[in-house]
Amino acid sequence: MRTDSSPGTLPAREHLPAAPAGTPVLDVVIPVYNEEKDLRPCVRRLHAHLERTFPYAFRITIADNASTDTTPQVAGRLAAEIPEVTTFRLEQKGRGRALRAVWSASDAPVLAYMDVDLSTDLNALLPLVAPLISGHSDLAIGSRLARSSRVVRGPKREFISRAYNLILRGSLQARFSDAQCGFKAIRRDVAQVLLPLVEDTGWFFDTEMLVLAERAGLRIHEVPVDWVDDPDSTVHIVRTATDDLKGVWRVGRALATGSLPLDRIARPFGDDPRDRDIEDVPKGLARQLVGFCVVGALSTLFYLLLYSGFRLFTGSQIANALALLVSAVANTAANRRLTFGVRGRGGAVRHQAQGLVVFGIGLALTSGSLAALNAATSEPAHSTELAVLVAANLAATVLRFLLFRAWVFPDRREDDPAVRTPYEATPYAAAPYADTPYDATPYGTAPFRAGAAADATWPDATPQLLPVRPHDSDSRDLR
Repeated sequence: MRTDSSPGTLPAREHLPAAPAGTPVLDVVIPVYNEEKDLRPCVRRLHAHLERTFPYAFRITIADNASTDTTPQVAGRLAAEIPEVTTFRLEQKGRGRALRAVWSASDAPVLAYMDVDLSTDLNALLPLVAPLISGHSDLAIGSRLARSSRVVRGPKREFISRAYNLILRGSLQARFSDAQCGFKAIRRDVAQVLLPLVEDTGWFFDTEMLVLAERAGLRIHEVPVDWVDDPDSTVHIVRTATDDLKGVWRVGRALATGSLPLDRIARPFGDDPRDRDIEDVPKGLARQLVGFCVVGALSTLFYLLLYSGFRLFTGSQIANALALLVSAVANTAANRRLTFGVRGRGGAVRHQAQGLVVFGIGLALTSGSLAALNAATSEPAHSTELAVLVAANLAATVLRFLLFRAWVFPDRREDDPAVRTPYEATPYAAAPYADTPYDATPYGTAPFRAGAAADATWPDATPQLLPVRPHDSDSRDLR
């Protein structure tokens, strides 16, 4: 695991420091579209809960997704009445677009969002953001599928939710339990480097953000929630499910081809025991051994099947050479990606060429074993040939691992193009959304032009924290 802080990577995670009262620590975003009926009671209830239970200063931001009813007017009145409430206006729909825009412009160190229907019980809000404030986690999500969650909803939505998460686990190897619960939070420093990589602007935004964060090794905290389904929800289930499946395919293809610069999101966990330097123990050796053994076992099986097939048409030496050649190419490609973590196409030809040299050594060992067998027995049985080849391949496997680790895929510096992804070989501005215009609008009741927000200017300093007590003097006491 990388422990340096190369440009674009996150700093070591720390507890947010204390500082003057009144500085917003938490920014809760409420994306809305034509919610003139539910917006006021939602914001009033959320504000009262935060005032009563949240020990730091906070902000509530209403993100209006091009509403056509009186939602903008309701949001404006709330912002005028409550100092902690602000509103953004976007001229395009899309929950993901709204979250990216507002989170990109926010100066709060912890960013969250929740649905306007408040289906999730608000008592889970403090447990949601506490691990982000303390520095324990990078993202936090509410989970309706955790064992201790209490959920009231119909069988149709229950089935869809569980089926969707099974698809994510099977196709994208996701380990989080609930991708679509509208109750999530993220640290601002993480959002700064993660959001430019998230392409979706709709409902799949949550899933894509979580998958990329998980693949980058960030820590995701899950909070069991109490959740009651909103029977008046305007979400179009079929269209949303179709868009989600398209998103799963797009993200899965990007991960498979190594086209995402996930190393930029890696965080040097200073307190992670896996990062500690231990004398006489090479870094990553255990993981590489496991990966190499798995790939080796599959490659050996593949080789034996090829040998048996080629043996039907040619002699043992030619069959062995052909089978070993084909399996060696597949073995090098698999070890490159799975065992040694080299992604992208950079250096692939050189790695295959070096792998063929290693193949030549293995060929010499196995061919020599067959020659010795044929010298000892004029017509050896096919099972005897296979046994000799297995023993020779075991010896060749040990030598192959040593050569792969020391010569073909050695530990390289961060600036070595052979171990960099396509995005890392170019300036960071080449990432998605980096060339899209963005208008930064100060917080307050003001129109906001929608657009990708990767170019938003992020404050350099992390705002300081100080618990806000009822007897403290801050801006809220002046109401």
